[in-house]
Amino acid sequence: MRRPRPIAIATLVALLMMLATSAALANTEGLSVRGEGSLRWFGLKIYDAKLYTPESVTSQKLFASSFALELIYAREFMGNKIAQRSLEEIQKLRIGSPEQHQEWLNEMRRLFPNVKAGDRLRGVYHPTQGADFFFNGKPLGRIQNTEFSRAFFSIWLDPKTAEPGLRNALLGAASATPAE
Repeated sequence: MRRPRPIAIATLVALLMMLATSAALANTEGLSVRGEGSLRWFGLKIYDAKLYTPESVTSQKLFASSFALELIYAREFMGNKIAQRSLEEIQKLRIGSPEQHQEWLNEMRRLFPNVKAGDRLRGVYHPTQGADFFFNGKPLGRIQNTEFSRAFFSIWLDPKTAEPGLRNALLGAASATPAE
């Protein structure tokens, strides 16, 4: 009987540690709610949002550590529309090239499910690995692209976001004001 190779064992251990880290962050272990708010469009609630961060992280250093952003939808949306709208918000921030935009859109379309009222979509940002996504607590997959990951979470957290009231609420700076 062959003995396992050290490199195979090391790879397995690294994979298990990575999965454990992702699972812990998916459940927000080690993170606390930094802030929360709602996105409204012409008075209609689209979703509630919660940002989970390590307690010691400042807003200026947020992208240097792992964090989670959870959206709790208030209505029904198609996954393809969520992906398209996400790309439009990234483009408004002038992040990425047209080639990257197409690649990112394809990845989001591959992962993002259709949602209905009460569904939870959580993204977990990893500064050196990309982003993990979860739907109602179950893993959807990882987009292993750090440029995409930063661009995606910038939709909510960049100072130039289209929703500064929601950004302030997520960062614990103020209550979100309805976007009308």
